[in-house]
Amino acid sequence: MDRLDNTVRPYAWGSTTAIPGLLGVEPSGEPQAEMWMGAHPGAPSRTQRGTLVEVIDADPERELGPAAVAKFGPRLPFLLKILAAGAPLSLQVHPNLQQAKEGYEDEERRGIPIDAPYRNYKDANHKPELICALTEFDGLCGFRDPLQAADLLDGLGVDSLKAYVDLLHAHPEEAALREVLTAILTADPEQMRHTVAEAAAACTRLGGAYTAYADIAHHYPGDPGVIAAMLLNHVRLQPGEALFLGAGIPHAYLNGLGVEIMANSDNVLRCGLTPKHVDVPELLRIVRFEAGDAGVLRPEASPDGEEVYETPIDEFRLSRYVLPEGGTAPDLTREAPQILLCTAGSVRAGAHELTPGQSVFVPAAEKVEVSGAGTIFQATVIV
Repeated sequence: MDRLDNTVRPYAWGSTTAIPGLLGVEPSGEPQAEMWMGAHPGAPSRTQRGTLVEVIDADPERELGPAAVAKFGPRLPFLLKILAAGAPLSLQVHPNLQQAKEGYEDEERRGIPIDAPYRNYKDANHKPELICALTEFDGLCGFRDPLQAADLLDGLGVDSLKAYVDLLHAHPEEAALREVLTAILTADPEQMRHTVAEAAAACTRLGGAYTAYADIAHHYPGDPGVIAAMLLNHVRLQPGEALFLGAGIPHAYLNGLGVEIMANSDNVLRCGLTPKHVDVPELLRIVRFEAGDAGVLRPEASPDGEEVYETPIDEFRLSRYVLPEGGTAPDLTREAPQILLCTAGSVRAGAHELTPGQSVFVPAAEKVEVSGAGTIFQATVIV
């Protein structure tokens, strides 16, 4: 079992206080957006044996277990993060596995450099993800009912939004959503800047349900993603609640601190709220134009105290244990690799005392005993 030394990524949208507050350290004044735990080559966790990439590469079957290597290859299939949003992240979707493979092979064939800012597919993997709130957490997830979106836009009283309102009343639902998002993303940039400015002023004036969009517009003035965001469900997670983001589901995180886990991929197609590349035709090919609620997940509790966040994929499995004073978790030994992360209190995992923000990597089949008073998340895979 290896204690992990993890990198904090200073993306501009990060909170300046949330991760330092969790770790119990003084803020630096700089944004601290994500703390990465895993073997992603961009910022692998460090151990006394080397980086986690080096540890796994030295003996994949020992570290990951034969079953995980056979199923996922000789790499850790997931990346675990603490995410701290102080401002909205980009509005985005992720491809499914087949789309990722096809997109990656196409861009490789066309010779697009892997680090080109206009490249869509950095690898051939999909990127399903789960965010579990540690504080109140605001996000956008999936399309709302088109008629509800029409009412929201109409309530702003902005003339240039009337055409979108009319389109949202059309049938069938999928075609209406597709037409409106296409129209928003392909509108004349100068006209869209004017529309967004008018909409932002109306959101500020009206408040209430419009407050979130006024804040988005404050951070991204003139961005068409401000209007696109109004097509999506706005959800506020309470601590312990989660969202699962499958392929093709448009989403954005707005504010809050959470534990995020995802398949080990960098494939992102952006819809807006970003200065980065937006490939509208490819985006429209990937997006699932299906309306529904955001699908808030609450953990399923088992008799032994494990609370599992059920998802339909195998690359990761996230659960948590909330231990009372003097409590112990059941034997956590698994025939697969795992990362244990403490988010509250003080928990002992093997020989390691973990306080909030601290984590360990546990090789496959290594015996794990956990005790203490606090909350610990277990990230692993299904083999």
